[in-house]
Amino acid sequence: MMLYTYEELKDFVDHCTRCALSETRNKAVMGRGSLRSPVIFIAEGPGRSEDQDGIPFTGRSGRVFDRLLSGIGMKREDIYITNIVKCRPPNNRDPHPQEQETCMPYLKYETLLLRPKIIVCLGRIAAQRIIRPDYRITREHGAFIFRKNTWLTSVYHPSAILRDETKFPEAQADFFAIKEKLKELAASENDCAHTRYNPT
Repeated sequence: MMLYTYEELKDFVDHCTRCALSETRNKAVMGRGSLRSPVIFIAEGPGRSEDQDGIPFTGRSGRVFDRLLSGIGMKREDIYITNIVKCRPPNNRDPHPQEQETCMPYLKYETLLLRPKIIVCLGRIAAQRIIRPDYRITREHGAFIFRKNTWLTSVYHPSAILRDETKFPEAQADFFAIKEKLKELAASENDCAHTRYNPT
């Protein structure tokens, strides 16, 4: 399989016409952030602000996301954030299954480029696409599942928190769990490196 660079992949996304969403978008929205990040956050699709500026998670939802990151001492530059579909569905509706399927190769290439240790699904749609079709985010958010050498989890979508602010403390707890999982994985890597290079 040919592996594209981030710039090549972004060019494909920017000019994609593989589904009808390309006919109504203003800008396609490629993922952004650190290509060395051990964690990828994935939502279902761009909203109105993202469609205007071509940047994932701007506007009010983006500010909620930034608050959650800041609460665990992280910034946008420390993580990578993207969407399943790269073009805004009209009226912010959920992306249709066929639209998701058409766009999945781009997400798969993003994942291959980063090879993350953790994938965090932002919201129900992403969790049901990536973790399990019958995933119940209200019951299962924050729990970790190990699959294909990657830890998967989900948190509430920032837009859901905007609709119901009582979800914010739960989201904070889930972000702290992500931070702890990253620490755990880093410690495990250090232990493995010590064992490998120190025969004593």
